[in-house]
Amino acid sequence: MENGLCPGAEIGSPFVVDPGSLVDHSKRTFLRGAGMLMAGLLLPTARAGQGPRVQAGSGHKIVVVIVGGVRRDETFSPQGMVNIPHLSADLLPRSLFYLHARNEGVTAHFNAISSILTGNWQRVDDWGKLAPTTPTLFEQFRKGLGVDRSDTWVVASNKALTSLIGASSDSNYGPAYGANVVFPKQLMLMAVVDALRNGRTANMADRSKVEAELESAMEGSNYEGLGWNVFDASDRLDPRVRGSIETAIASFVRGGGPTSGDELTFFMSREVMRKFAPQVLVVAFSDVEAAHFGSFALHVSGIRTADRLAYQLWQEVETNPDYRGKTTMVILPEFGRDPDGSSTNGFFNHRANMDSTRDTWMMALGAAVDKPQIVERPIHHIDLCPTLADLLGCPPLDSQGRAIGEIRG
Repeated sequence: MENGLCPGAEIGSPFVVDPGSLVDHSKRTFLRGAGMLMAGLLLPTARAGQGPRVQAGSGHKIVVVIVGGVRRDETFSPQGMVNIPHLSADLLPRSLFYLHARNEGVTAHFNAISSILTGNWQRVDDWGKLAPTTPTLFEQFRKGLGVDRSDTWVVASNKALTSLIGASSDSNYGPAYGANVVFPKQLMLMAVVDALRNGRTANMADRSKVEAELESAMEGSNYEGLGWNVFDASDRLDPRVRGSIETAIASFVRGGGPTSGDELTFFMSREVMRKFAPQVLVVAFSDVEAAHFGSFALHVSGIRTADRLAYQLWQEVETNPDYRGKTTMVILPEFGRDPDGSSTNGFFNHRANMDSTRDTWMMALGAAVDKPQIVERPIHHIDLCPTLADLLGCPPLDSQGRAIGEIRG
């Protein structure tokens, strides 16, 4: 095997990357080998299985997958590739991959995702109690092109990603132009509580105590622990949409239940894609944040889950006729994590002003990608929003971010 290629790979032919072959190589060897794969030497310039390029503003669909805090050491590094077999072997070879996507803002969940979705570094409440200060991608898209709310969705595992992310505090935009926001954990608890209230759950020793515990969890604000908030904006969901989602959750629970919060988020995202086919969908995975409890094993398990679920979302894009051939999918972490040996217990947290926390990566696939390649030039998280707005044909807004030249309609 040479340069991480399986034997028999030929120029212009399909190939498979063996992530295990890269684990023991140096970073330079990894980049050189992966770069050869993705510079067009081993793949045709045309995107396999896709038709003519989808022009910006002509129905181009966007799927953004945002993962919580993951370091390069545990992901796209020689030793980390084993944790991301799908990203590295299935998606990397067909992607436009940015080796350095930097978060120079507040490395807290709500601020990080707000910056990604507004094109401006956001410095508001870390716990999601305040809206972003500048318009989100959803607001720009809906107001600029007169798009209905049903075409813009957020599905999130993250407790800090409140439904306020769907709209900013900008008086010219705001909730009237926000997205549908689904918080599956919240809706799942509502479904369970409803079952308890209606006596549909057997073998409960004391239903009133279980209900009280669940409702307490729903109303809690323990950010790093179990609780999450019930937000008013969820009530703005169309009742038919909400009913469909709650029915799907109930069916999922009866079938054995999710193995994690991200599993439920994936399930709901796929349901939204199949039932409503929105033009803009943002999915936020956060199982990796088990790191806050001090378990490296659970953190790595969260990375592997996000790897698998991101790949399954891409498979949905490729097989769903509403998305196939006209969708750009982007995958990126919110930030990294603190380095081992730091005073903040390393992987537990993500507050250090260091590359381990700020220097991440980003992957783009699909309609807006001319050819696979690795780009070593640093980009910034705030560059994504104007890039996607351009793909959607939105009127440009002033922002700190700049459109990424390689991603274009």
